[in-house]
Formats: sequence, structure tokens, C-alpha cells
Amino acid sequence: MQSCPSCASDEFIKAGVIKNRQRYKCKQCGYFFTVGKLGKQIDDYYVNKALQLYLEGLTYREIERILGVSHVSVMNWVRKYNIKRPHNSSYHPTYKILSREELSKYFQDVNNIVGAGVLVTELGDKFMLIKWERFRD
Repeated sequence: MQSCPSCASDEFIKAGVIKNRQRYKCKQCGYFFTVGKLGKQIDDYYVNKALQLYLEGLTYREIERILGVSHVSVMNWVRKYNIKRPHNSSYHPTYKILSREELSKYFQDVNNIVGAGVLVTELGDKFMLIKWERFRD
């Protein structure tokens, strides 16, 4: 149930419609308010994962393709939580989505991990492998 944002009273009356949203007037303090817009709620898991991937160096569009969340949402979360990505232009990330068996085979080949930093993170029933390599001149 809704309550007055000004005084938290549960006593209010309808007071018209503004921009297709019901407007209310509090009987206690006389404050006018509207019911908040209920948008699509995205699970916190995806917000955390998107911010983690952003910090790992992936672009907004790459995160969109991986998680299925709008790149604009990711941009808004980065802005909302004031996330700053460390700048290091001598490395570039690449990523792969692998099953458990594929991940095991990947790490059996030593050439895959020599000269690079690797991070593995769970992504549903699969795993995301992010690898940083130095740019070669």
C-alpha cells in the first residue's frame, strides 16, 4: 500500500490524474504526490555482473550481448554508482563463453595462459573467461 512521502501517513484521497498517473493528496499534511513509475526490475545479479564486466574492460555493447541487458542500462548503472575504470592502454581484453568441459580443455594448454592475465567468472550455467594480453608492436 502507498503512503505519503512527506509524512508517511496512510490517509490520502485521489486528486486527479497527471501524465496518465494517479495523483493523491495527503489528508494529514496536504502534500500532493503521484504513485512512482514501476519499470522493469532487473535482478541485482545482472547489475553486479555488468559492472564487473565493465571494470574488466568490456564495452557497453559487449556487455549487452553477453548478459542480454540494454547497453543504456549498463551506462546508467556505471553513472549511478560512479564506477571508474582504470586506464591501461597497453593491454586489451578478449572474452569467451565456455562450458565446464571447454574451460578445462582451455587450461590444459599452457600456451593459452602464458604472457596474459586471466579471469574466470560464473555466468549462469557457463563460464566467462576474460584474458588480457599486451598489444604487440
